[in-house]
Amino acid sequence: MRKRIAIVVSDRQSEAFRMSVGLTLVDDVIDIFILNSELECNKQNKLNLELMQEMDMKIYSNSLKYKNLKYLSLESMAKVLVNYNHVLSY
Repeated sequence: MRKRIAIVVSDRQSEAFRMSVGLTLVDDVIDIFILNSELECNKQNKLNLELMQEMDMKIYSNSLKYKNLKYLSLESMAKVLVNYNHVLSY
């Protein structure tokens, strides 16, 4: 049975994005939650974000600034995260 894994990103974005892409190899459902932070606009992050979007991974943010990410308030994120088998924080 496929597990649901949430990656909560607040500090170490590059590491979190790299890990998220790597976790797709185990064929589980991986969703990304970006909390209270600006996206670091470096080449590797851009590549990983594009790859995650191409792989239909859901990427959520509690900021309305990013039009290409799905918006969720902190309260909504808290309610959604309880439905995951694993929550990894970066």
